[in-house]
Amino acid sequence: MTRPPVVLSIAGSDPSGGAGIQADLKTFSALGAYGCAAMTALTAQSTQGVTGIHVVPADFVRSQVETLVADVRLDAVKIGMLAAADVADTVSALIPSLRCPVVLDPVMVSTSGSRLLDEDAMAAVRRLVPLASVITPNLPEAAELLGGPVATSVGEMRAQARALLDDVGAQRVLLKGGHGNGPESVDVWADSSSTVELTAPRVDTANTHGTGCTLSSAIAPLRPAYDEWLPAVRAAKVWLTGALQAADELSIGQGAGPVHHFHQLWPVLSTAG
Repeated sequence: MTRPPVVLSIAGSDPSGGAGIQADLKTFSALGAYGCAAMTALTAQSTQGVTGIHVVPADFVRSQVETLVADVRLDAVKIGMLAAADVADTVSALIPSLRCPVVLDPVMVSTSGSRLLDEDAMAAVRRLVPLASVITPNLPEAAELLGGPVATSVGEMRAQARALLDDVGAQRVLLKGGHGNGPESVDVWADSSSTVELTAPRVDTANTHGTGCTLSSAIAPLRPAYDEWLPAVRAAKVWLTGALQAADELSIGQGAGPVHHFHQLWPVLSTAG
């Protein structure tokens, strides 16, 4: 039997299933990978917002990961919400033992500009950035990492993506601009050799809960299928566009609903037999 790629999510939970570890595991499965998970925080959350966060103790985060990697060989890791400084520093210390590509979604600031971490935790996430294979900040998070204003044009996005490499020490950057305006969703990829704009048609839907973390989590299971990062990132963006286009088929909650992680599979199930 062929062994599927095994991908670990280190992140917080979302009871509504649209973001966090729940969305990561759906994404891994939808893209043909076996998903594992280590919890960093519990949230009280719905499609209408977050009402509470309970941080998992850093020692127990370490125990979750160490117990897993002693038994299971990982092909990729996605890191999301780290919630507290000691949790972020613990995950930083664990990265060498993972021995596989690491995608870091530096969950620090919401797309609306609200800070999700205190200053100590933000500083710990900054220390984690150079250790990851690729980071996937949104526009407010990139501004926070750089200590400057939020990019308002593609040109500024390109400059900030390069600055994250040169000034913050990131190895590779996918700067997510999907929540901007205009007919196209534009992200910027930057690595040591190139800066590339990645565009897709903007999907007219209010159901965008978890879009950013879902894009980041799609890269991890796709990376083992490609020789380089950029083709995996392109494939992840194409898949996410499909998930957004099918999002209105779901009717989850009264707020911003989730994307349709299983848009490629559920039609097959509904017509089977």
